[in-house]
Amino acid sequence: MRATHTSPFMRILVPAMLLGALGSPAALAQSLGESIGLEAINNASVAGIATVPLEQLPSEQSQPDPAIVRLQVLLDRAGASPGVIDGYDGENVRKAIRTMESLLGLPVNGIPDEDLLRRLSTDTDVAIRYTISDDDLEQVTGPVPEDYSELAEMELVGYATAAEAMAEKFHMDQDLLENLNPRATFNAGESIVVVDPGGALTDVEVVRIEADKARRQVRAYDAEGRLVAAYPATIGSQSTPSPSGTHTVTAIAPAPNYTYDPETFQQGDNTERLIIPPGPNNPVDSTWIDLSEPGYGIHGTPEPALIDKTASHGCVRLTNWDAAELAGLVSQGGAVSFID
Repeated sequence: MRATHTSPFMRILVPAMLLGALGSPAALAQSLGESIGLEAINNASVAGIATVPLEQLPSEQSQPDPAIVRLQVLLDRAGASPGVIDGYDGENVRKAIRTMESLLGLPVNGIPDEDLLRRLSTDTDVAIRYTISDDDLEQVTGPVPEDYSELAEMELVGYATAAEAMAEKFHMDQDLLENLNPRATFNAGESIVVVDPGGALTDVEVVRIEADKARRQVRAYDAEGRLVAAYPATIGSQSTPSPSGTHTVTAIAPAPNYTYDPETFQQGDNTERLIIPPGPNNPVDSTWIDLSEPGYGIHGTPEPALIDKTASHGCVRLTNWDAAELAGLVSQGGAVSFID
């Protein structure tokens, strides 16, 4: 069901007649606080949302907005990742919108106007029903300890719950998934409501990556210098800053072990080096893009909802699915530039 995407930014330039799929604001507008579900998301009007400046947004939105969910999915499908799809407006959504505006030569203001929406519109549903399979749950291993010494004793650092596994499969925040399926047990054979972000990009080659510290974003470019994908990112921290300058990709490791070195940072009472086995809740998730600067890389995270909200230990952290997608697009020798 998850078809491979075509060229990322050519595929958004669809005929203007598809704007009708967004619905009329009067007939389909969904206000924050209304119920959220499959039909509410698929019928939500994207027109007119995200028009409030970020600094004027309420500190806590009461519940996910169906229109924001729909917009996040459309952006994700177009190659401008909004991070975790959660139904809340915020900086990661606005970054994705600004990326699209810049690529299309539109005014860059983070507001999805009619011109942008016309090119993001789609005639397919963004919320669908999905039947959970046994394969979906094969990496669910139960509660994940926080202490690295306990993690090192595991064979696979898997998902804590089936809900966590299904949320990651569809790029969703677990709270949104459970909101859409309040009575679900998430067992194999059960039908649940999810969003469909589409498949990972596969038909472009990335030769240059920018890790923008100020914008907290990773951008990927092809051999012609065209931006092909952009991802929200956590890049370093004050105590362990990321490197500067340009480096190269030296290796790409799917399902990597994680080597904990207390000389780099200390976790809890652990004072000895530890090898933590692979898995989606490994500290670097299931993807490691190694850089020529020793000890640094681009990787996933066991907490994708915290991307661009917490600091990393010097590396570049993406959502797990964004890290996996980027690893499939870049090759050994690709350039990675850190922009201050």
